[in-house]
Amino acid sequence: MDFTFTEEQQAAAEAAKGVFAGVAPDAVPSPALTPGAVADTHDRALWAGLAGADLLSLLLDERYGGAGLDAIALCLVLRESAQVLARVPLLESSAAAAAVQAFAGDEAKSALLARAGRGEIVLTVAAHGRTGHDPAELAVTARQDGEAWVLDGVQTAVPWAYDADVTVVPAHTATGRTVLALVPREHPGAVLAEQFSTSGERLGELRLESARLTARDVIDADGAWEWLRDLLATGTCALALGLGERVLRMTGEYTSKREQFGFPIATFQAVAVQAADRYIDLRAMEATLWQAAWRIATGSPGALPPAGDVAVAKIWAAEGVRRVVQTAQHLHGGFGADVDYPLHRYHAWAKHLELSLGPAAAHEEALGDLLAAHPPA
Repeated sequence: MDFTFTEEQQAAAEAAKGVFAGVAPDAVPSPALTPGAVADTHDRALWAGLAGADLLSLLLDERYGGAGLDAIALCLVLRESAQVLARVPLLESSAAAAAVQAFAGDEAKSALLARAGRGEIVLTVAAHGRTGHDPAELAVTARQDGEAWVLDGVQTAVPWAYDADVTVVPAHTATGRTVLALVPREHPGAVLAEQFSTSGERLGELRLESARLTARDVIDADGAWEWLRDLLATGTCALALGLGERVLRMTGEYTSKREQFGFPIATFQAVAVQAADRYIDLRAMEATLWQAAWRIATGSPGALPPAGDVAVAKIWAAEGVRRVVQTAQHLHGGFGADVDYPLHRYHAWAKHLELSLGPAAAHEEALGDLLAAHPPA
């Protein structure tokens, strides 16, 4: 196991830093100031910048105009995006495209991948189930009717649902298998209802009522959903890490300048200890993130399936990012809640990331099930 990044991975991170350098967190729409959704769509100018820097095609093969990189490179870019609260469907579209490339048929690949890599279309994934806490693959049923597939069910909190040209929907069959349906925007039998995240972003509740799809638009490959789910969860951990690092840096800068009794409050033992604890959280988040990304990228064997490493990473990410923003709010005092200061935006985004794809408790339960099924030798 070697966590040294390759030159290509480092180049992707540097390219991301260049693109995100022009994004001001102060200018990100605030959920505290905007009733309803903070915006009707994602940051299209930034999306175009990512496409121009070839960062939307990182995971795609060269024949689709991609760089042929791996989950580690994607996580490095996502880490940078979260530091500036980049309002783009980078994780969802990249992960969905990677799943299409790995598991879909040639027709679907030809129709979607090159265009997704150029930023011409947006892909997303319905990964939160009916309530946000139940398995996503059980929220929708899929049955074959001749050469077509028919979908029924509800998926909640679909990110960027109103921006997406195609939504990847996991669904279960009568035999208990999971397929991935590629549902186009405004497809007959597919209806969206508006929902909102704690970050103020517009989500969608996707209702499928006898929605018919051709066989080309259904991925019927073993392990496709599990692989996609693990990639999404690991990418979410990368977002949490990047956000937490930026928040702790903001806290260090503030406490170094804020004085009480003639001294910077950063010199007070109580402040230093709390900041040190959060630094430890971030290092644990980082180590578990790269372990999970490395397992996905390499397919290397381990004592548990890759899902075990993903669960550990998500446990640390969910609990760690919450503790980091809470401590930051406390050490900032009144500035932490000041809507003219960006910290409250990071807090809102952190809460969304903490609960996205399951809170820590859900992944602790999943980890327990994996340990029971794969007892240590």
